Amino acid sequence: MTGTTDRTGMNGGSGPLRVGLVGYGLAGSVFHAPLIAATEGLVLDTVVTSNPERQEQARAEHGAGLRFAARPEELWARAGELDLIVLASPNKTHVPLATAALEAGLPVVVDKPIAGTAAEARTLAALADEKGLFLSVFQNRRWDNDFRTLQRLLADGTLGDVWRFESRFERWRPRPKGGWRESGNPEEIGGLLYDLGSHVVDQALVLFGPAVSVYAESDVRRAGAEADDDTFLAITHANGVRSHLYVSATTAQLGPRFRVLGSEAGYVKYGLDPQEAALREGERPRAGKPWGVEPETMWGRVGSGESPLTGGGTPVPTVDGDYPAYYAAVAAALRDGAPNPVPATQAAAALDVLEAARRSARDGSVVTL
Repeated sequence: MTGTTDRTGMNGGSGPLRVGLVGYGLAGSVFHAPLIAATEGLVLDTVVTSNPERQEQARAEHGAGLRFAARPEELWARAGELDLIVLASPNKTHVPLATAALEAGLPVVVDKPIAGTAAEARTLAALADEKGLFLSVFQNRRWDNDFRTLQRLLADGTLGDVWRFESRFERWRPRPKGGWRESGNPEEIGGLLYDLGSHVVDQALVLFGPAVSVYAESDVRRAGAEADDDTFLAITHANGVRSHLYVSATTAQLGPRFRVLGSEAGYVKYGLDPQEAALREGERPRAGKPWGVEPETMWGRVGSGESPLTGGGTPVPTVDGDYPAYYAAVAAALRDGAPNPVPATQAAAALDVLEAARRSARDGSVVTL
């Protein structure tokens, strides 16, 4: 199962659930640690990093009582002192570390992509089922402001029957930054298809259901780049909706984040959700304080027959972004058996699409799922 047995914490059942965080790079320090710290019922107990500078950073941000481990194996050795493991480590480590954590009897959250293949993701899900342990995937962009707004518009029937969903996660980074995320080594699971593509594919499947066919074009554009940095995917869903998804580091002029075309109206939204930028700048979500709020100037528009850039359509208030909701749901699942916010089986379905996209781009073909 991707639910959970009851976790009562290590303090006689009344204390917070203690979290071991593996990795304190970008994912660990910017996303996971701040959100864990902001979640009632969770406490960041141990960070796995052997880097002295990162240890000092983590201690400054999360208190002198924070514990450290040099290697993940140290957490398995004291599994009884922890209630949840969060993997914010490089992609290639996700499967072996998640397997080891589950074997040690620990619930696990894994950053996306959970694995390099759908088969590996399903094997992890089966192991969690066998052990009766919680296994979830950090797909934070299900709680982006624009995505939440689009979900509301679809629920209200504002757009009618959706015919085409366009989603762009584009950047202008003409020079590679290096590191494992841009490595061409297949073992690293780098490149934008598996990085940003994990987000846009997951969102498309949540909104419009299973994919039946995939076509993709994938390129390495920048001098010195090793992995794909400009990729397009076209998904045909079982319900007939077509999703056109773009992920790129080479886009000199950024397109709309969403353009959704339906039988009654369309929705066009520019700009990225503000939560990542806020977290990078050191802002933190706090109870009772505004979070994920977007200015009115950035609201998307709903209308028909005219471009929003020439005044067409009606501005639609953007629903606030809510990354903290993910870990609140994790805590509720562990404590009370509430639903898993992102089961590993859903991540496996997204990996089916990503694997098909890679085959399609390689062979120049449409891949049927």
